[in-house]
Amino acid sequence: GVLALRSSGAAAAVAAASQRLGGESLDDAGYWVGLREQRLPYFAGDAPLWRLSLPAVAPPPGLAGEQLIEWGGGLRWLRSNLPPAAIRARAQALGGHATLFRGGDRAAGAFTPLAPALAAIHRRLKAEFDPAGIFNPGRMYAGL
Repeated sequence: GVLALRSSGAAAAVAAASQRLGGESLDDAGYWVGLREQRLPYFAGDAPLWRLSLPAVAPPPGLAGEQLIEWGGGLRWLRSNLPPAAIRARAQALGGHATLFRGGDRAAGAFTPLAPALAAIHRRLKAEFDPAGIFNPGRMYAGL
């Protein structure tokens, strides 16, 4: 129920836009730092926190839970207890992917499983850049 807009540009243009749009001024950069560092009250709590990367023009995902939208709609945070498969399937249907950012059951992995062709590319890259397999083995995906 809250919309926060961050504007930038020439001081006169920002002032004119702010006057035309109305609302309260967030002169304090603390809000934006809190958003960037996930320190706003929205990010506190026990429900799993998902980071959905979607096309900016994607409609609302329609998933149960609380949502926070940033980056012009391309990054959507979701606090939800839905099963990981349901969240990932919806994100994929909207042209994006979902990452379990914090909390929840990690049995399904934090990251969206890779398609076979993409997994093969990841394996080849890992073999080239880390032939001994010593850098964070299995951190993002099992077997990598």
